[in-house]
Amino acid sequence: MSQSRTSANGGMETSYGFREVPSGEKQGLVNDVFHKVARRYDIMNDVMSMGMHRAWKDAMVAALNPRKEPGYKVLDVAGGTGDIAFRIVEASNRMAHATVLDINGSMLGVGAERADKKRLSDNLTFIEANAEDLPFEAGTFDAYTIAFGIRNVPHIDVALSQAYRVLKRGGRLLVLEFSEVDMPLLDKVYEAWSFNAIPRFGKAITGDGEPYQYLVESIRKFPNQENFAEMIRKAGFSRVTYTSYTGGIAALHSGWKL
Repeated sequence: MSQSRTSANGGMETSYGFREVPSGEKQGLVNDVFHKVARRYDIMNDVMSMGMHRAWKDAMVAALNPRKEPGYKVLDVAGGTGDIAFRIVEASNRMAHATVLDINGSMLGVGAERADKKRLSDNLTFIEANAEDLPFEAGTFDAYTIAFGIRNVPHIDVALSQAYRVLKRGGRLLVLEFSEVDMPLLDKVYEAWSFNAIPRFGKAITGDGEPYQYLVESIRKFPNQENFAEMIRKAGFSRVTYTSYTGGIAALHSGWKL
């Protein structure tokens, strides 16, 4: 579970893949990973998910069912390249406004370029900021989404608390993340794919397999479906549910601020 803990020498540590690192160092290490892969982020997700991430993201936006009316505001966190935000704006018939927040400027640069090409810039705002310290007033957004990003946050409980704070009453949290495979045989196949094939494909595609090794390890350190649902409840959310996709390779978590 990606949470801080006290080390033997009294300092705070958290997981960076299978390594324990000082809590203050994780964000810099993660940033370096995404600076390296920003231009090939969609390819990275195809490799990590065996191409299924596109269907999972479509299902996430369908579950959100964004309102088709002016004034509907969504915060998409760790969504620098715009993948989720674009889908939300288009599903709202271009009525929604999506604020894309990411701590990584390289990812945001890719997203802004894509928004221009899709002619969606009027419906989008790109902000470089930290998920653990959101620069918005309480009760600002109708929805908060984060896809394949929460496991990279050093203090997940803090990020969830911030999500709760910036949502309006009646607002919804949706978190799409790699999770625990709960289907016999598939778990063995996916384990072999993850640790043997993904870093090799990553090195072939980008020339550097290390970021992919971290990403695979970070999935294994992330809480399983029920444990993460409990973290969402502890942050104050109600009606917390989750839906596993593709035998649990990924899961969509939902909670409401009531």
